[in-house]
Amino acid sequence: MTAPSTFGLSSEARNLHWLLSNLVEEVPGIQSVAVVSSDGLLLLSSDPERNTAAREALETKRGGPRGSAADLATIVSGIGSLTVGAAKLMDSGKVKHTMVAMEEGSLFVMSISDGSLLGVHGSADCDMSVVSYHMALFVGRAGHVLTPELRSELRKSLEDASAGSAR
Repeated sequence: MTAPSTFGLSSEARNLHWLLSNLVEEVPGIQSVAVVSSDGLLLLSSDPERNTAAREALETKRGGPRGSAADLATIVSGIGSLTVGAAKLMDSGKVKHTMVAMEEGSLFVMSISDGSLLGVHGSADCDMSVVSYHMALFVGRAGHVLTPELRSELRKSLEDASAGSAR
């Protein structure tokens, strides 16, 4: 994984980048991670190269690459919305964690705070309990710092990176 540039970011934003990088590097089987705002916007991703590939695909009017950070953010947001609706219909309280096991991989979605979500794409052979445990650690460490101001800063840094790579 290539670390995203954190130049000019607040200490909270740099710490969040570090926590995300650490999650990917320390937990076997994690392929990519995305932090998504309550309105479905990508705030932070573990894979800046995939972000660039997704932007290039949009510029050439073709579909994004499979597994891009933008794709993961869209999927995480959709699953988050679906499970919140299901929990309301079932009168079962707030959704804490969603896991989807597939033949060739797995997907995990966990609530962070104020509707923000942590999404993890794992390999087929990842240990789901280990991934879930480390996601819970991330949420515990990041949840209290993910304020509206920090979400705005992270979103702006992604937009600035997009504008910089488009030049």
